[in-house]
Amino acid sequence: MHVLVVHNRYASAQPSGENMVVDQEVALLREAGHRVGVFERRSDDIAGLSLPRKAALPLLVPWNPAVRAELAARLRSERPDVVHIHNVFPLLSPAVLAACADAGVPAVATLHNYTQVCPPGTLQRDGRPCTECVGATPLPAVRHGCYRGSRLATVPLAVSLSVNRRRWWSGVERFFCISAAQRDVLVRAGMPAERLAVKHNFVPDPDARRSGAGEHLLYLGRLAEAKGVRLLMAAWDEIAADGGVGVPLVIAGTGPLEREVTAWAAGRDDVRYVGLLNPAECRKAVARSVAVVAPSTWLEAFGLVVVEAMAAGVPVVAAGHGAFVELVEDGVTGLLHQPGEPASLASRIRRIAADEALGREMGQAARRRYERGFSPAVGLERLVDEYRTAIAGRTESTGDGINGGQ
Repeated sequence: MHVLVVHNRYASAQPSGENMVVDQEVALLREAGHRVGVFERRSDDIAGLSLPRKAALPLLVPWNPAVRAELAARLRSERPDVVHIHNVFPLLSPAVLAACADAGVPAVATLHNYTQVCPPGTLQRDGRPCTECVGATPLPAVRHGCYRGSRLATVPLAVSLSVNRRRWWSGVERFFCISAAQRDVLVRAGMPAERLAVKHNFVPDPDARRSGAGEHLLYLGRLAEAKGVRLLMAAWDEIAADGGVGVPLVIAGTGPLEREVTAWAAGRDDVRYVGLLNPAECRKAVARSVAVVAPSTWLEAFGLVVVEAMAAGVPVVAAGHGAFVELVEDGVTGLLHQPGEPASLASRIRRIAADEALGREMGQAARRRYERGFSPAVGLERLVDEYRTAIAGRTESTGDGINGGQ
């Protein structure tokens, strides 16, 4: 199969799970013998643009005609079987859909977040879940400045969502939702249910797995409000005031709350802030964990760190909402806590840290869950099946159009 992947890469200063998923899928397809090309832009390149081009960039977020022409020409030249679209913000734009239509190539799109119904894609405002724009116009997002706390920065995203909504829904043969929870939200928002397929992300089999009881609790991810970092700090303070759990909390990552986390961890022997780890260091840190903690306050569309823990045979303590509810079987592969409740999170951490046998059983069950649902072999099979479905769907609709014209 010949696939062309379309992706606007996120800035390299902040590790991106989405970039990683795209790279892993490209590598997986190539290793299986498929021909895979990449049509991409890089957000890192924005810094090198001239001032006039930077000023004009927001105008191109809803529609970039130069991208349409360039991609259409490449599609006509290479004639791939299918185009797989990932992120198009800010340098590509939904003009990629018109390019696919121009060249007559079917398109599929992975929905890594909620940008189809929420300008910043988070379904969250002021640290709380928010669905004010779901199924409605995105004016509330502009009013509240939901993207980077700026009304001005939110406008291009809101405009793009409004003017391109129907183009997305009609121009994509199959949308890949990365969880059933995400699909449910999008169906309620009015997206065409028949085009929304659940295709979980896969995770490569790690070179490190847990062999003992674990040395620490681990938070691995972006240091941001939406990820539940403040919630975790409050829960851990409660645990510490009660005598601790015998192992330290390790926090790995970077983000807007880095200074706050650094100050909180300073001088404590029950907390270690280790900053940003490289991929190999991340895998080792996961494999040495009693449990990985994922206390997100927003409705996660997936949760790569949860599946990475499963792959290493490590149980998870996660918020009981969003995709975590379908990834983690409460009491079997991990524990779910009441979202936004520090006392509930603290109790789950105490439980899993106090019972070594329970942690071992959950870790083994988590590994089995990974093998059944999130391994590369499973990921490849589902990806190729969905490509074939999209190609067949385009072929049938084209045939119907020709017959109807006769």
